[in-house]
Amino acid sequence: MIDVFTIVLIAVSTLAGVLAVVLGLVGRKPSDLTILALVVVELLLLAQVVIAIVAPLTGNHPTGNLGEFWVYLATGCLMPPAAIAWALTDRTRWSTVVLGVGALAIAVMAYRMNQIWNVQIA
Repeated sequence: MIDVFTIVLIAVSTLAGVLAVVLGLVGRKPSDLTILALVVVELLLLAQVVIAIVAPLTGNHPTGNLGEFWVYLATGCLMPPAAIAWALTDRTRWSTVVLGVGALAIAVMAYRMNQIWNVQIA
């Protein structure tokens, strides 16, 4: 993994998560802003998939369990579409909170993926 990209992914996910949770708790229903924030997070996750495929080919091998890394990444890629689907079907303030919790979970998962790739010893 690329450390700078991981920091960007964590920062964007955290920002999107805090924004959506705060907007949800003040009573706002899902809007273009909150949904597009999660779309940006999903695009960053898809870029992470490409990075994870290319990195070992360039000599940047993971130090931890590669299977565990891919499970985190695959699960992370499924979370934004699931949260967005929830928000589009249940147009309440709580679905905005769900968008935020999903984004915050991805921030934590990105941190863990970085640990698996760079820190953990198999």
